[in-house]
Amino acid sequence: MSLDITPQVSPGRQLIQGYGDGGFRIQGKRREGSLIVFLENAIDWPVATVGDINLESLRPVTDKASDIQILLVGCGLEFTAEPDGLRQGLRKSGIVLEWMDTGAACRTFNVLLAEDRIAAAALVAVQ
Repeated sequence: MSLDITPQVSPGRQLIQGYGDGGFRIQGKRREGSLIVFLENAIDWPVATVGDINLESLRPVTDKASDIQILLVGCGLEFTAEPDGLRQGLRKSGIVLEWMDTGAACRTFNVLLAEDRIAAAALVAVQ
């Protein structure tokens, strides 16, 4: 017996189907490198390590702050502490930060999609 556990999401939503080997599989397409995933599109994110994550690197998210309630940040293969001031800086834009490793961020993003929550995910690619 086999069971399909793929969450049901609205058409056009960016379901993350896989991660690893330096990229992601979203909506059946392989994307190399780190990404910022919004509900209806994903963009390249020039971030390689947690040290590259700051308010400036997240400008594509803060520029859409009125359309985002929650930002999941996948900080890499293993959980590390978030940069000082990041949570407060995002909060000023009205965005709640959820900081976790990349795998957890991918899974959580899919759950939020299935719940029709307004979220984005900034994901550091892992090997």
